[in-house]
Amino acid sequence: MENIIKYLQLGFTHVIPLGFDHILFILSVFFLSSKLKSVVIQCSVFTVAHSLSLGFAAAGLLIPNSNYVEPLIAISILYTAIENIVSQKVNSWRLLIIFGFGLIHGFGFATALSEIGIPKNQFFSSLLSFNLGVEIGQITIILLAYFLIAKWFSGKIWYKENIVYPISTIIGCVALYWTIERILVI
Repeated sequence: MENIIKYLQLGFTHVIPLGFDHILFILSVFFLSSKLKSVVIQCSVFTVAHSLSLGFAAAGLLIPNSNYVEPLIAISILYTAIENIVSQKVNSWRLLIIFGFGLIHGFGFATALSEIGIPKNQFFSSLLSFNLGVEIGQITIILLAYFLIAKWFSGKIWYKENIVYPISTIIGCVALYWTIERILVI
C-alpha cells in the first residue's frame, strides 16, 4: 500500500506542480471546448495512450530517445494551442490526434520515471498508481480551469476572443520557444 501511495503522489506531482509542459497541454485541450464531458473524454483518451507508451517503455520493450521526445511534446502543445485559435469546435479526428500525442507524452513520462525506477515485484501496481496520479493531476487542472474561468465566462460572446485566443497564443509562444530550445539540444 505504501508503494501505491508513493507512485500515486509521484504521478500527481509530475503534473502539479512539476509538469509545466503537461499543464499547458491539458489547458490547450480544455480551451477548444470548455464542456467538461468533452474535455474529460479527451483527457481519458490521452491517459490511455500515455499509459500504453509509458508501460512499454518502463518494461523495456521500447526505449524512447528524449532528444526526439521532448521536442515532439513541445510541438504537441503548439499544435493544440494553434488548433484552439483556428478551429471553432472539437472535430471527430481530434481524439486520434490526442491519442497520438498521449503516446508521445508517455515516452516523456518514461524518461522521468526511469530516473525514479519501478520495483520489479510491484511493476503493475506502481505503474497503475503513477498513471492514476497523472490522471488526478489532469482532472484537477481541468476542474480548476472550469471553475475559475469557463463556468463564468464560456457562455459570453467575447469568451473566445478575450480568453481563449490570448491564453492559447501565450501557450503557443511558450511551446514554440520550447520546440526551438529542445531541437537545438539535439
